[in-house]
Amino acid sequence: MRAFIFPGQGSQKVGMGVELAGASAAAREVFEEVDEALGQKLSAIMREGPEDVLMLTENAQPAIMANAIAVVRVLGKEGGLSLAAKGDCVAGHSLGEYTALCAVGGFTLTDTARLLRLRGLAMQAAVPVGEGAMCALLGADIDKATALAAAAADGEVCEIANDNDPGQVVLSGSKDAIERAVAMAKDFAIKRAVPLAVSAPFHSSLMKPAAKAMDEALERVTLQPFRLPLYANVTAKECTDPDAERLLLVEQITGRVRWRESVLAMKAAGVDHFVELGGKVLGPMVSRTVEDVKVTSVVTMADIEALAKEI
Repeated sequence: MRAFIFPGQGSQKVGMGVELAGASAAAREVFEEVDEALGQKLSAIMREGPEDVLMLTENAQPAIMANAIAVVRVLGKEGGLSLAAKGDCVAGHSLGEYTALCAVGGFTLTDTARLLRLRGLAMQAAVPVGEGAMCALLGADIDKATALAAAAADGEVCEIANDNDPGQVVLSGSKDAIERAVAMAKDFAIKRAVPLAVSAPFHSSLMKPAAKAMDEALERVTLQPFRLPLYANVTAKECTDPDAERLLLVEQITGRVRWRESVLAMKAAGVDHFVELGGKVLGPMVSRTVEDVKVTSVVTMADIEALAKEI
């Protein structure tokens, strides 16, 4: 069985999509459609920067999605590879869940771009700059991370945002609480705690205003049936019901990204080949979580040609 998976924020970089756009009209069409949907030359920012503008959450989220969907379109139009024909399920990390839904027909590309722009703006606006923070715990399992978060909170918000793999958990919350967590990490036998260069405390209860904004936005968009089942971030379970998934996308804004659990669930269901489209971030997490699986990352035309020949 095969799962197609889609990366989240952090996989963006200046120059993303340039090679694909130069080699394929199908990729260029994706970038042009996203530009039109947003009323902005996002493709130029992806191509040329400046980096600080690309890194803005409202630009990074649709850019990462556009890059991955360009890979999907090129696979289909030039590689003759349909995700529905060659895959058994999909999943995406945080914003990647929107990309996954777009890839299997749940959202149109235009709607996905607009939703992610709004999502980025809403998440940034939910907490004043400087009041929230995040940190990555390296060499921490979920039990150690849970204990540290509880100890560091001290009446403030300190929560698990991402359970990425058996040795990497991300905390999110109030700035002071996250600073306490970084200082206390070694007391909990955690190898290292690294503050993250993010502009807001994503996937924490501090994001409630953003969840409200996304609830309203998703009410205005029709989520169509998916061509493949999707493993949702907040449940780590398979979802095939568009109405249920809409609610899960709202919950995802404040909820934990259960990526490790999702990978385990897909493996338990029989998935033995994970294909990351548009990035090389999730593959290593998968490899650290489960054994005896094949992991493939597809970013370039060469990657696309190799995958098309292989499967």
